[in-house]
Amino acid sequence: MAELSLHGVTKRYGDTVALDDVSMTVPDGSFVVLLGPTGAGKTTTLRVVSGLDSPEAGDIRIGGESVTSRTPAERNVAMVFQQYSLYPHLTVRENLAFPLKSPLLRTPPAEIERKVGAVAEMLQISHKLGNKSTELSGGEMQRVSIGRALVREPAAFLMDEPLSSLDAKLRADLRVELKTIQAERGTTFLYVTHDQIEAMTMATHVGVLDHGRLVQFASPREIYENPVSIYAASRLGQPRINILPADLFGQAPPGAKSIGLRPEQIRQGEGEESLVTRVERLGDETRLHLNFREHDLVTTVAAHSGLRAGDVVRIRPERPFYFDASGARTH
Repeated sequence: MAELSLHGVTKRYGDTVALDDVSMTVPDGSFVVLLGPTGAGKTTTLRVVSGLDSPEAGDIRIGGESVTSRTPAERNVAMVFQQYSLYPHLTVRENLAFPLKSPLLRTPPAEIERKVGAVAEMLQISHKLGNKSTELSGGEMQRVSIGRALVREPAAFLMDEPLSSLDAKLRADLRVELKTIQAERGTTFLYVTHDQIEAMTMATHVGVLDHGRLVQFASPREIYENPVSIYAASRLGQPRINILPADLFGQAPPGAKSIGLRPEQIRQGEGEESLVTRVERLGDETRLHLNFREHDLVTTVAAHSGLRAGDVVRIRPERPFYFDASGARTH
């Protein structure tokens, strides 16, 4: 495996700047997740790293060597897409073996069989090796798609929302499997998702992108506890961070225009009265929707709380975030 880095990378599609002077290092053996809404530049980052697209400026390095001018085949990376991209006329075994039969790799037949068997066992699809890909469920097809990348043992894996088309249970199962595989093999992952849970549970580092610019790159915990902006703070955390007028609870620091409160930053049982407008019981927790001085906010309480709509609770902020008029963090 290898370290992967971007240095001042800029990519345009016509008049649209998809990546704007992006610099980022994916450490060897790390699991880096790119977060941001549609159009933030996540998939474009994968495409320029893989060589499917060429940047107008900047340099891309894998294992310390510049690969900016190399073809995709010469970069030794494996990409997994949201759609399965399997060959329907081939069996699972043949789909898994296909990358190893590349003239560039020259893998002996016995080694192909060994690698295919090992990956199939790892992904729990050994009993499907003789099946055509059209005979598989969605979860099985995505396992084959991931397995086709794993057999190559590349320098880095690039994954573009590989779990987003699966149902909730399969997504949760494969999330655990992918993280286990990455940790056990020490592989380098650059992974795109919209799913905050995937980012929080899988990533060693998160890159937050906004209109092609990298606004924060840190561990999931660091971004959650120390966001640099309202935008970064809103990328992680369920329920979403509450953004309210800075002086809603009293005097605000100089320059602050907004106060940010995550659920745990709302102290209950003391402070000022707030009306409970709705209660969501989610099993492991209960969400309270509150109205405080004509502003709505959401916090959480114990799963078995007896609070109901119409009740009144006392709240006050505890260790809040403050942001200026541009949304940048001030305190």
